[in-house]
Amino acid sequence: MKPNTNYTRTLLLAVAALIVLGSLALSRQSLAGPTEAFAPARAASTTSSGPNTGYLPTSKLTINSTKLVDLNKEIVALPLHKGNFNGKTVWFIITDASDFGLAHDLDVNYAPKLANMAIGCPACVQEVTLTVPADNKFNDAIVNFQGIPDFSPMRVLSPGPTGFPPAAVQPGAVGDAKYSPFIRIQGSTVIYNAPIVAVGDGGFDVTHHTNTSDRAMNVDLKPGDEKVDMLFIRGFDSGQPIIYLSTEASDPMAAAIERAVFVPLLKNAPFLGGDDFLGSARERIFPFANGQTGRDNPQAQGFAHTILDAYGDQDANVDNTALIAALRNGGDALNTQGDFPTQGDPRHANAYSPLWDAQVGVWTKDAIAKGLNKRQNDENQILKLAVDGLITGPDGMPYGSAGFVINCPVIGFMLQQPLKDLVPNPLSK
Repeated sequence: MKPNTNYTRTLLLAVAALIVLGSLALSRQSLAGPTEAFAPARAASTTSSGPNTGYLPTSKLTINSTKLVDLNKEIVALPLHKGNFNGKTVWFIITDASDFGLAHDLDVNYAPKLANMAIGCPACVQEVTLTVPADNKFNDAIVNFQGIPDFSPMRVLSPGPTGFPPAAVQPGAVGDAKYSPFIRIQGSTVIYNAPIVAVGDGGFDVTHHTNTSDRAMNVDLKPGDEKVDMLFIRGFDSGQPIIYLSTEASDPMAAAIERAVFVPLLKNAPFLGGDDFLGSARERIFPFANGQTGRDNPQAQGFAHTILDAYGDQDANVDNTALIAALRNGGDALNTQGDFPTQGDPRHANAYSPLWDAQVGVWTKDAIAKGLNKRQNDENQILKLAVDGLITGPDGMPYGSAGFVINCPVIGFMLQQPLKDLVPNPLSK
């Protein structure tokens, strides 16, 4: 039988078209996670803070260099990198990079907004140099820092009459005049998020944290496998429970609550209220000042909750089992974050930044009286509350940027990946 050349040609063209379309889809997906067309259906929203036993599967991580996430101990183990400050050894982690290729090369979050970090604030980016050991065969170069944190202060967070605001506060660590976790290697344009979490060559104090981050639970300097166990934080994004770190804050009260380093210069990072506007390095995070409290209350959320219900005044360490148990069962402030690296639309996935512009919400008396002050898990739903007059800023001010930032790199998601905000943005025109 004579072959049907028209049919054959049509079939070949159809196959070629499918190959091209598949390649385009994979190319788009590689830029910022699954797209709307190829992503699984959005999972049902939940206000559960997520599982609290076992280990988080690697498929749920956004920082793929993570060694493990232990939900029984509330810790994430991350690789440690060696640095130097005027002859003193420091140890840092890497969580984000502003360049797509280098972020994937290091298995960290891609955060393109970090490229804007020095706009109007040159000191917000610490320029560092590299020293390559003479006998280096296959390992890191040593990073030379110009500024570092002082971990020696005693952290103080005494609850106020209603938990928040606190009666007394003092950050447990303070950055010097030149310290920023956001670094740029001399000769490069790429910005990395590289918080210093320990200082010294050993004898690390992970009980009272006089030479380590207040979130460092263990430091292991085994050659070739240096790592730190960090106490992570539970929160929400797009209706799903997530986990992240908190390493620096530009406000002393926020630093104490977050167990982070107080770095005043970061308040000048571009720019107040910037979010997704031109030149901004920030993304929004949505804490509540006066959410419900109660250790067994499924609606508990906010600063007052974590201070009162999760032993906020105590040091975090492996021996403080009551504190760890409280956090495992939803004792964090359970803040809601904005854009997340796994969101289906690249416009949102690529708008992620670890530098969070705090939008502190205060429930109105009317909202509380009507029982509307429930746990929130989606940024647009929170913005709708503000539009409806159910929440305000502190002291009755209009809702919006509270004037401080927190460095909170995301680690992963607990159940289903955050794909899309639950409702449309009420502020969009």
